[in-house]
Amino acid sequence: MPLGNWMKTTVLLAAIVALFGAVGAIMGGKAGMLLALLFGGGMSVFSYWFSDKLVLRLYHAQEVNAHNAPYLYHMVRELAQRARLPMPKVYLINAAQPNAFATGRDPDHAAVAATTGIIDLLSERELRGVMAHELAHVKHRDILISTIAAVLAGAISALANFAMLFGGRDEDGRPINPLAGILVALLAPLAAMLIQMAISRAREFEADRGGAEICGDPLALASALQKIDYYARGVPLPSADAHPETGQMMIINPLSGGSIASWFSTHPATEERIARLRAMRR
Repeated sequence: MPLGNWMKTTVLLAAIVALFGAVGAIMGGKAGMLLALLFGGGMSVFSYWFSDKLVLRLYHAQEVNAHNAPYLYHMVRELAQRARLPMPKVYLINAAQPNAFATGRDPDHAAVAATTGIIDLLSERELRGVMAHELAHVKHRDILISTIAAVLAGAISALANFAMLFGGRDEDGRPINPLAGILVALLAPLAAMLIQMAISRAREFEADRGGAEICGDPLALASALQKIDYYARGVPLPSADAHPETGQMMIINPLSGGSIASWFSTHPATEERIARLRAMRR
C-alpha cells in the first residue's frame, strides 16, 4: 500500500482508539478511559487471531481444493503466483448473491472466499479480476486493519449504550449529566461508523488498483463490478444482513435495501470504481 494510504489509515485507526478512550473517560474518568482502552486492546488482539475463523463460520464457508473445485482453486493459485503471494486457503459459500471477500491476519494465514452466485454470474475473465482484487487485499495487509476497525467500532457502540443505560461518572465519582450520556450514546457510534467507512473506502480503491495490476486487465474487474452491483441489489445475503459489521469485507456492499445499516455504505460508489479502472486502461 502506498505510504500516503498507510498514513491515512494510521490516522483513522488512531481516531477510533481516541474515541474509544473518550467514551471510557465519560463513563468513569481516567480509570474508565484506561479500562476502555484495555478492553479495546484485548478485542483487537482477539480479532487478530480469530476474526478469520469467525467470519468464515458466520458465512458457512466450506474449504475447497484442487479436487472438488478445480476451476476456482487453480485460478486463485495462478493469481497468487503472479502476485508473489503464498497460496491462500480457498472457500466457497453457498449463496445466490454474487460476492467475494478475503480474510486472514497476514499473507501466510490468508483465505479468499467466493459465493456460488458470483461463480455462476461472471465469465472466467471477470472472475479472475475479482479474485485478483481479493488477493490485493492480502498483499496490502489491510484485511486486519479493517477487521480491527470494525471490532472497535462495534465495541464503541456497546460502551456508549452501556453509558446511556447505566450512566457515566466523572473522576470524582459523581454522575454525569444524563443529557451528556444520551449524546455520547448517539454520537460516538456514528463517529466510529464514519471513521470505519473512511478506512474501508480507501482500501477498496487500493485493492481495485492492485487487483488490476495482478490480473493485468483493469477492464475485466470493471466489468465484474458492474455486473455484481446490478445483480447483488436484488439478491439478499442472509449472513451479511444478520452480521452487518462484516459487510465491509465484501467486494460490493452485500446489505439488502431493507437494512438500516445499508444507509451507511462502507464501499465507494461503484461508478467511481469503474471509472478509475477504465482510466488505468487508458
